[in-house]
Amino acid sequence: METTTTIVRTPDGRELCVESGGDISGRPVLVHAGTPGGRRLADPWLEGAKRSGVHLISYDRPGYGGSTAQPGRSVADCASDVRSIADAFGLDRLAVWGISGGGPHALACAALLPDLVCAVASLAAIAPYGEPGLDYFTGMGQDNVDDIKLFFDEPEAARRKSAIDRDELMEVTSEQILEGWATLLSPVDAAVLTGDFASFLLSSMKDGLAPGDQGWWGDGNAHLTPWGFSFDAIRIPVQLWHGRHDKFVPLQHGQWLTKHIPGVEPHLSDTDGHLTLLHRLPDVHEWLLQHF
Repeated sequence: METTTTIVRTPDGRELCVESGGDISGRPVLVHAGTPGGRRLADPWLEGAKRSGVHLISYDRPGYGGSTAQPGRSVADCASDVRSIADAFGLDRLAVWGISGGGPHALACAALLPDLVCAVASLAAIAPYGEPGLDYFTGMGQDNVDDIKLFFDEPEAARRKSAIDRDELMEVTSEQILEGWATLLSPVDAAVLTGDFASFLLSSMKDGLAPGDQGWWGDGNAHLTPWGFSFDAIRIPVQLWHGRHDKFVPLQHGQWLTKHIPGVEPHLSDTDGHLTLLHRLPDVHEWLLQHF
């Protein structure tokens, strides 16, 4: 479906590349893509948004796609970028959802933008690293475990590997991605990673990584270091989705977040994995629309 690309300039002089579509006269819902995805919006999301009266807005986080890099950014830094996007679009109220690596950024909006954001949905989000009571690794695919441990044990080697991983991903086909994510895909996720859906995810990642691995590396740093906001500050409605068959981000991350987000509405699914939660977007959008 047709989308519009807009360049938004931030107060510190960076550029944010923004994509929007769906019902452009509808209620605005801003999307935080998963890591390492770019701003692209899938046709089924746009078609559903148009039917339900949702104006979908997504953007490349700093260093991805067409957005200027922001070395050393924290998760919390996304709040000022979201405000810049809202100002550029003339919005004084919007809803937000984010998936996987975009989940923490959505939660930052819940904590830091209560005057702008009316409700937030977090899907398959990672939890903060090193928190008491959080079993970070059990059930996580070995590829992710190895990368995170390398980040802490050998930061320079991790930085080099990030660039290598980016170069390899740029050459992968949608048919090869099942093999490349073998340790991360539960059977329910492998079953949906086919056809147009696989092609969309891969093209979104390649678009985001086109300028290099800066966005991917920036996300990793932001996720694994202090996020820069407190969950106790969240006072707006938050819905949390997590699947028991998730090997990218195991279920205990969602369980931990459920215990620490005030007033959260949890949906801990016995049937979903990681990628399958994207098929829950009609329910997510319906819930978000209730809070305008």
